[in-house]
Amino acid sequence: MAAISAAPAVAQDGDTVASEVLSAEAEPYPPLLAQRSISLPDLQLRLVPLTVDQLSALAAAWQDHARAATQDVVDKSIEIRAADSANAEPLRAERLILLEERATVFDKLGAVVLSLETKGGDPAEVATYRNYITAVTVEETSRWTFQEFADSVIAWAFSSDGGGQLLFQIAVILVAFFALLAAARFARGWVRRVLTRVPNLSKLLQGFLVMIAYWLTLAFGLMLVLAFLGVNITPLFALVGGASFIIAFALQDTLGNLASGLMIMINRPFDEGDFVSLGGVDGTVQSVSIVSTKVITPDNRVIVIPNSKVWGDVITNTSASDIRRIDLVFGISYDDSIQKAQEVIEQVVADYPAVLDDPAPVIRVNELSASSVDFICRPWVKTGDYLSTFWDLTRNVKEAFDANGITIPFPQTEMHLHVAGGQPMRPDDPKALLTGDAATADRRVEGT
Repeated sequence: MAAISAAPAVAQDGDTVASEVLSAEAEPYPPLLAQRSISLPDLQLRLVPLTVDQLSALAAAWQDHARAATQDVVDKSIEIRAADSANAEPLRAERLILLEERATVFDKLGAVVLSLETKGGDPAEVATYRNYITAVTVEETSRWTFQEFADSVIAWAFSSDGGGQLLFQIAVILVAFFALLAAARFARGWVRRVLTRVPNLSKLLQGFLVMIAYWLTLAFGLMLVLAFLGVNITPLFALVGGASFIIAFALQDTLGNLASGLMIMINRPFDEGDFVSLGGVDGTVQSVSIVSTKVITPDNRVIVIPNSKVWGDVITNTSASDIRRIDLVFGISYDDSIQKAQEVIEQVVADYPAVLDDPAPVIRVNELSASSVDFICRPWVKTGDYLSTFWDLTRNVKEAFDANGITIPFPQTEMHLHVAGGQPMRPDDPKALLTGDAATADRRVEGT
């Protein structure tokens, strides 16, 4: 009989356990999460596995807690206003405790709503909960008496979650600001020292990488500080991602300059201090940013060229090579000796100290032009000596020609007049100018 009677008991116990399991499964969220005694960090951690439906139900429960806490504050305020001054003092202390408890409830409701929003909850529902918190705070504050306002401000100022926390956050921000600046400068200096050991790395690319290291250090440090202060930086990433398309469309020309600047830094067609021809501008490269190139012309004008113009045009870098060839042309008269002129030019070039022996200068008769016999003179010099050598050789050759009686002719024109049916007349014959029928319509100009 004991065995027989025990079976229903066991069956009844099994039904009880199954009922408890079904009840737990039917619960929209763990009951512990809706208790006002739960701490905020514990609540935030336990919200992680909850679904949107569970968070929605839990937010409604915490809104009820917020309503009840607000009702307690309102009741206590009415009680204070009805009491005399002797009995109002302890009631005011009780009201401050209720305000602090309600602030804690609002923080927990805000944590639940934030988790609901992060996991894709209904935006209208999220806005309703947040509007409730804002409306309660604003309406209640607008109806405070002066004494209630003063009590609240004093309590907030000396509270660890109010003024104390604000002072702590301000101190953290100030310390973090100077620490981030120091860390960014250290990172910039360290990256610069490392890059100086990398061979074949242009100054432009070094400066760009150093700048990137500086700003990345500041950006990551700022995110760490915000996370330490409890600021949720996830919406910041969402905002940046959503605005990136609009920014890219509005700044498409700037982005083109950015891409061109990266190509310039990577391919290194020129470097700082090089004399270049960019976009029709000749000058020395002073600096290259990510969007533009600054060039100083020989007459000391500063010209800023967008990088898209630089990379999209022909780039001529006259400083890229260690040596350059100078191309000079000297003309002598047809009556002068070619051999003597050759020797004079060779002697002038050989006597100039900046002219290199290797490669050897090239001095040859290049053209029999209309008014002169033209020599080409092509000496090689170091790039830094190009202009001074060009100017000095031009002057020295002219002076050497004068000393040796060699003429540099100017353009000449010969005119021949022909008389119709007669002999050619000299241009200096006055009859050719006075006799109208003797003038010919056929004039042939030889030379230039």
